[in-house]
Amino acid sequence: MPISRLLKAGEYTSEEVELLSQAFDLALRAMDLVDRNDPLCEMVARKVIEAGATGISDPKKIAGIAVARIGLR
Repeated sequence: MPISRLLKAGEYTSEEVELLSQAFDLALRAMDLVDRNDPLCEMVARKVIEAGATGISDPKKIAGIAVARIGLR
């Protein structure tokens, strides 16, 4: 899973990892992405991490911001 690899590179608490992982899953579902090896998934993961850095603690909001920033929906 692309987000796991990216989160390992940073210093995140277990709560942050859980929050960002949930947001990542929600964003993938919103974009109808099922193949975790699709290069677009890594872009989604990066956008989720960026959105999560704003301090938002709602995975649905983080996912929505990430999807909007990608601009495909």
